[in-house]
Amino acid sequence: MGDRYFDFKEDYKGQLSLIALEDIRAMESDLGLEVPDLREFRRNIVVSGVDLNGLVGKDFRLGDVELRGVEQCKPCPWMDESIGAGAHAALENRGGLRCRILSSGILGKGELSLEPSV
Repeated sequence: MGDRYFDFKEDYKGQLSLIALEDIRAMESDLGLEVPDLREFRRNIVVSGVDLNGLVGKDFRLGDVELRGVEQCKPCPWMDESIGAGAHAALENRGGLRCRILSSGILGKGELSLEPSV
């Protein structure tokens, strides 16, 4: 996965991180720039059409993997260097979602449905 927190702590709150494409595009629009490589945001998965902040404290499924939204990802000050001046402030409250993985499964590249857990 290439994640620096892989195998960090069993109960680590940021086992998986998500960011919404709409929030990335809004930040680009606010700052008048384009980020060609979405890996600069250092999130594991980019999703679309989902209010990630609304998933804090909730269980949901991404594909066949069950997750729990733990907290918002706070943007890091270094984002001003790696993405562009003002990125840190522009991503406040839209930096993504830290998740705990509740079940194993396979996530592939492409479209996956994100649904509330029953």
